[in-house]
Amino acid sequence: MQTSHALQTTEAVRLDAVSKTYGGADSSVIALREFSMGFAGATFTAVMGPSGSGKSTFLHCAAGLVRPTSGTVTVGGTDLAGLDDTQLTELRRDRIGFIFQSFNLLPALTVRQNITLPLQLGGQRPDKDLIRTVVHRVGLGDRLGHLPSELSGGQQQRVAIARALVTRPAVVFADEPTGALDTRTAASVLGLLRESVDTAGRTLVMVTHDPVAASYADRVVFLADGSFAGELFRPTADAVAARMTRLGAWDDETTRQTTPATSGGLH
Repeated sequence: MQTSHALQTTEAVRLDAVSKTYGGADSSVIALREFSMGFAGATFTAVMGPSGSGKSTFLHCAAGLVRPTSGTVTVGGTDLAGLDDTQLTELRRDRIGFIFQSFNLLPALTVRQNITLPLQLGGQRPDKDLIRTVVHRVGLGDRLGHLPSELSGGQQQRVAIARALVTRPAVVFADEPTGALDTRTAASVLGLLRESVDTAGRTLVMVTHDPVAASYADRVVFLADGSFAGELFRPTADAVAARMTRLGAWDDETTRQTTPATSGGLH
């Protein structure tokens, strides 16, 4: 029990027996099944799995955007279930960055205003050097006065990434952050995310379908049917791709050996 406590103190995010069910009794869908896992501080984890495996539900529960049906989620040692909506909003604003697949930019605000909006909402003074560095790394230096409607999908995604990083969050959750980017820009963005872990000590949890993107992570966690289905450490793109091809064809014995209970001690 003492070892378990030690692990808990080093974990930036922890899910214990988290399940999420959508719909009513007659048409319920179990998106996440008794999922238990920890994510240590200053680490980069990629989460992968087939369509419908529960990746986005996991990410939304971990970030406090969706309340689980059962189980507990802690961020920085804080149990999210004990927070009311206002407290949860404040925690997400102050300690969590989220990169949405759908960008979630405000159409009436310029790129600069979208990027600095979380700082203004939190009453924080913008760090001009940090903003300049992030904007340069995501390739938006000449677009700061543009509106989202004047940008390509890839450029809008870069705005969303910059917005998530300028608040210096302890944890960043990213949902397919490079899905709309060309190869060169994706590599630059992934390098920036990797750097935020290595130099700033952030914890990054990224859902992706791209083995190359996953290869930037320290660990890749695989989901299938809402449950833990294995992991790789220090992954290569080839190893990730090979594991993904096997996910839908694992036999019953392998599935039994990689139940959520087995993953509970991971961090």
